[in-house]
Amino acid sequence: MRWSTTLVLPFLPLTVLAGKFNDPALRSRHARHAIQARTNSTKFAIADYYQGESFLNEWDFFTDADPTNGNVNYQSQAQAVQKGLAFVQADGTTVLKVDNFTNVAVGGNRDSVRISSQKTYNGGLFIADFWSMPHGCSVWPAYWSVGPNWPSQGEIDVLEGVHEQPTNQYTLHTSEGCELGNSFNTKSVLSTIISDNCASSGSDNRGCAFSDPSTESYGHGFNILAGGVFAHLWDSTGIYIWRFTRAAIPADITAQNPDPSTWGTPAASFPASNCDIASHFSEHSLVLDTTICGDFAGPTYAASGCAGTCAQAVANSTNFDFAKWEINYIAVYNPTN
Repeated sequence: MRWSTTLVLPFLPLTVLAGKFNDPALRSRHARHAIQARTNSTKFAIADYYQGESFLNEWDFFTDADPTNGNVNYQSQAQAVQKGLAFVQADGTTVLKVDNFTNVAVGGNRDSVRISSQKTYNGGLFIADFWSMPHGCSVWPAYWSVGPNWPSQGEIDVLEGVHEQPTNQYTLHTSEGCELGNSFNTKSVLSTIISDNCASSGSDNRGCAFSDPSTESYGHGFNILAGGVFAHLWDSTGIYIWRFTRAAIPADITAQNPDPSTWGTPAASFPASNCDIASHFSEHSLVLDTTICGDFAGPTYAASGCAGTCAQAVANSTNFDFAKWEINYIAVYNPTN
């Protein structure tokens, strides 16, 4: 989620046909056995389960200026609830959205929501079930976690993109000394490497990143399938991320008895072989936000296929009709053995 104001990233193209993500032929036997060996004897128990009002009462609403220079006014809990930007639906789904009904000047700021968990974490298994996620011209949503002393205590971007980008991006940001390395096995993941150096600084904040090949992973393509689940495991051996469409969510996740050893090849993998996980990641808060333009969506706007400029997009309220999170739950599990 943290980007340099001088960095201009290319709009990510669709490199592989939709559906390839779940093709069993792509699943590396070596990678599958490695994951099974690591998690074979590990069982997990729920530590925290965020659902419904939990996101309003157990997460903090960020109200400072956007650190990524977006065209947003982040709202307090009281403001967000009063304006209809944060609420719980009758079915228990939590909605966090961007204002799509107020006139805003070209280049002005639009009301939005950013929340972070009050609890912090030093590892675990994190499972997020989203019914829908934000997308649209100028829109930059992210589900991520971050430590208090960026980038020294690390950042994990599980779900992130801009505009009508077709696929998701998975990224780590760290201090010096963390990378994927030349020995990284590309067959151990289902996504494509974008960059391999996790270290982030004022001149280069790309981090180490993967692009998911499937249009089911982000935006409209994700939402028309009623969303799905993103799960990531953070332990001493590395950080591993899986993605499942609604129809393909493993039964063990639904039963709240998750077993990552049965989930196959992850979408993204950041092994500890070239990164001491414990020294680069600690005290993370979970974060959900939607910003507009800013350090990522601003520089990539011209190549996005969206009309006009990013400043003009801010003024068009219809750009934000789909700029909302609909969250079923986020569960945090700890290993029990």
